[in-house]
Amino acid sequence: MKPHHTHLQQFRRSGIRLALASALLSGGISAALAAEEPKETESKKTASEQEAQPSLGIVTVTATRREASLQSIPVAVSVLDGKKLEQSNLNSIQTIANEVPSLTFRQQGGNKDSSIFIRGVGTISTSPGIEPTVSTVIDGVVYARPGQATLDLMDVERIEVLRGPQGTLFGKNASAGVINIVSKEPSADTHAYVDTSYYEGGEKRIRFGLSGTLVPDLLYASINGLWADYDGNVKNVLGGRLNGYEREGARAKFLLTPNEDLDITLIADYTHGTNTIASVPYQSRDAAFNQAISPVQASKGNRTVRSDGKNEITDTNQGISAQVDWRINDYTLTSITAFRTWDNTQNTSSSPIGNNYDLSRITTAYPATRDRGTVDSKQFSQEIRLASPKEQFLEYVAGIYYLKSKTDEVYQRNATTLAGANLVGRSDYGVENDSISLFGESTLNFTPELRGILGLRYTHDDLSFDHIRNSNVPSGIQAAVRSSQPLRKGTTSASEYSGRLGAQYDLSKDVMTYATYSRGYKGPAYNVFFNMFDGNNDTNALAPETANSFEIGLKSAWLDNRLIFNAAAFYTKYKNYQANAPENVGNNVFIYRLINAGDVSTRGVELDVNAKATSRLSLSGSLAYVDARIDNLNCPPTDASCQVNGKPLPFAPKFKSVVRANYAIPLNNGYIVDVGTDYTWQSKQQFVLIPQTDATIQEAYGIWNASVALSTQDGWRFAVVGRNLLDRSYATTLSGNATVSHRFVPRDDARYFGVQVRKDF
Repeated sequence: MKPHHTHLQQFRRSGIRLALASALLSGGISAALAAEEPKETESKKTASEQEAQPSLGIVTVTATRREASLQSIPVAVSVLDGKKLEQSNLNSIQTIANEVPSLTFRQQGGNKDSSIFIRGVGTISTSPGIEPTVSTVIDGVVYARPGQATLDLMDVERIEVLRGPQGTLFGKNASAGVINIVSKEPSADTHAYVDTSYYEGGEKRIRFGLSGTLVPDLLYASINGLWADYDGNVKNVLGGRLNGYEREGARAKFLLTPNEDLDITLIADYTHGTNTIASVPYQSRDAAFNQAISPVQASKGNRTVRSDGKNEITDTNQGISAQVDWRINDYTLTSITAFRTWDNTQNTSSSPIGNNYDLSRITTAYPATRDRGTVDSKQFSQEIRLASPKEQFLEYVAGIYYLKSKTDEVYQRNATTLAGANLVGRSDYGVENDSISLFGESTLNFTPELRGILGLRYTHDDLSFDHIRNSNVPSGIQAAVRSSQPLRKGTTSASEYSGRLGAQYDLSKDVMTYATYSRGYKGPAYNVFFNMFDGNNDTNALAPETANSFEIGLKSAWLDNRLIFNAAAFYTKYKNYQANAPENVGNNVFIYRLINAGDVSTRGVELDVNAKATSRLSLSGSLAYVDARIDNLNCPPTDASCQVNGKPLPFAPKFKSVVRANYAIPLNNGYIVDVGTDYTWQSKQQFVLIPQTDATIQEAYGIWNASVALSTQDGWRFAVVGRNLLDRSYATTLSGNATVSHRFVPRDDARYFGVQVRKDF
């Protein structure tokens, strides 16, 4: 925990904030995050060329497992430019959630419990025996656990958010969508950079990289590194700050080109991070309870806690991969081999006693718990696929995919009762998963305007678990720490099909429409966790989750590619929805158990607009209407009050939008000034599946950001960034009950400013 710096307090009291805000707001326009920017910079064009040729560039994506124009593929995709994400201090999947209206992120106590949602559907569970519903893919490598991708991203070229089931080409854990992250290729010319930034709150970031040719016409390489440190935005009244981090990492990429038909890409990466976590009292219906934890007062804008325990999470994420692309008579054979490890250690504590708490006002029988959990996860994957030549009647991508993953966890809890008894329990458990798939997707070019789409994937899964618990709690007591449990094991398997069927039709050379049906599949699961139930329910495997999705879309370009308008309408029905639900296991003790919760559905409309209004002014906007709801929930037998059919799914705001703009001002000396703004707004959202109460609803809010940057011809860039200029407080997760709820405080919870300096060599 780090002290709050005196110079920072002086900075806040000074008039610098007003000067920065004035500079930012005077531009009235922000750095656009859309990837529709032209590749050629304004400084390389003459003034007359800029005025005569304003247009949007071609965006290339790999959403169909081969390079194609974004406007030509029958998939709803949002594309974010990696360079502009860095400039906006958006450095992880969590921080980009506000940039894509259909995307939301659940921040929980630890990275291993965090989740991604697309179109209102995702996975909430602490069990290692369940897959994510949204797949994260980095340079062709699928990350088996969502927590693996929560650390900082490095050297990103672009992020593609594929909305809706993508099980044909991306696998069984993509039944709601895919986050496809593509890194930059090593450059032929020698290029180096150093990028430093400082933000209020003691946040410091340094990025650096070097790229170029090692052996002419044979070997190219790039290496990138980062270091970041942040004090945190939650004050501990007992001293220090929480909700901060310290991270470091490195990434190396080598491109070997023995001949013009063979590319070999080798990647090695390492990231390490330590987060100090905190959930703060959010609001209370019991004033007496608020007084019991004085001086911390529960409120919507609260950013203080009182804790003498250790709340810290440490992650180490590393891996290597090799991709071989061999071009044979216009066919491309691709092989991707990867091995990854992820180590996670989580230390948390809750409501410690003995620190001036009024115990007579604490109703829970276990006011103090201290938990320590470790995760050791390993995965090996191999993918081989063949892409046919383009511009043929039959175009296809077909292949085979294999994944073997193993996760071992140890979780120990010390719980202190009001009577002073110390209860101790430790669980050792693990999960192994073997999955093999055969897949293929084809495009049938019936005419130059009409194309058919046919894809199919066959997946076979083998899943097993083991679990043992040792405890000093006598048998039969239902408590925060449960009684000992002997070694138990379970094994299951499943074979399922997923696929896609559809058609696309070109109304003109710039307007394309499509209609598709997709079937998604997420494999079987086990509910494996610390307080695993003593009966047989948790040893039974959950059935696979399946999705049937219908989508129609329009992609269009107008005014000589100065305006792009895309739209998609969708309906998806999920069966055997895998979710956590609370169950009373005795003595009014509730445990969240993973179950096949029933049927849920999501439907809605998504709109994306990009415009090059003038050679200097770029505009973009996105809007999503998502109605994700519970159709028929299998309520736990012990919860007669579970009546949520027809209510919204958690983490699914009905409306969400983002608008951006960027105005470039070329100066006479060759310098360029970029000024701009972006604004994100979303309607209220529920954070809990059962029970849904007002205490776990985040009300509607909007976030306004702005930036001003000066770029020089000799590679310098100076920028001032303002985040959350309207100073809106909001939560990324709410949890609790009728007495008190807690929220996780995002980085952008309050207004802050920062400066960035970058030098390219």
